[in-house]
Amino acid sequence: MMIDRTDPLPVGRQAKLLGISRGTVYYLPRATSQADLALMRQIDQLHLEHLFMGQRMLVRQLKRQGVQVGPLHVRTLMQRMGICAMAPQPGTSRPAPGHKIYPYLLRHVCVTQANHVWALDTTYIPMERGFVYLTAVVDVASRRVLAHKVATTLEACHAAEVISEALGRYGKPEIVNTDQGSQFTATDFTDVVLQAGCKLSMDGRGAWRDNVFVERLWRTIKYEHVYKHIYASVADARTLIGRHIDWYNTQRPHSSLEDQTPNEAYCASLPKLAEAA
Repeated sequence: MMIDRTDPLPVGRQAKLLGISRGTVYYLPRATSQADLALMRQIDQLHLEHLFMGQRMLVRQLKRQGVQVGPLHVRTLMQRMGICAMAPQPGTSRPAPGHKIYPYLLRHVCVTQANHVWALDTTYIPMERGFVYLTAVVDVASRRVLAHKVATTLEACHAAEVISEALGRYGKPEIVNTDQGSQFTATDFTDVVLQAGCKLSMDGRGAWRDNVFVERLWRTIKYEHVYKHIYASVADARTLIGRHIDWYNTQRPHSSLEDQTPNEAYCASLPKLAEAA
């Protein structure tokens, strides 16, 4: 916030000089109600099961479960959670105002080696009271989570911090793929990727095929851990989710990886990169 409430210049005058609404300065966001938190969890579970469901289909499914809710309310909650249907939709590929969208680079690309393509995404995590967001960097070939962060907002600084951590620990991939979320199209994030010498690829919003690897990770983490726990605080969520991701990387075998863990699959493909170099 650029407003300095300790400055002798009145807040209203500061707002006028900055070109922002004075009402925005004084607005205090209301806490999400328990009813909405319960509804958001139901929407999240339906979204994980049926990625193609948009606002209208979700409303129909919720009504079949006995929940009477309108489409505008569902849309508002979906926006708050940062989710959208992963199916072709007209008019959904609009970037945040002023943000550049980069082309999708993974069409017809076969990813078989570690550090070839990394994918990033953010997902909604319910808590006992409120919710947080989990952002992760995933190596596409091995499914290994290279870095992650639990935060209370969808700001670009969190995505930039996560990709910076992964770059610092594991070197750089050829391609970094994201969706068109505002946290990934902001220059705070894109500058980190491009300055590291990586190519930046962005999915078409609503394209079901593009971010499937990270969506599978979210489904695994939520059904195997998140929905079995009640996080009492943000610190609690960070600790327990971090422990589960460590377990996921080191102990959970994947049939798609020939029953290797993500760590094993990641390390096994690194010598191939060294030999090619």
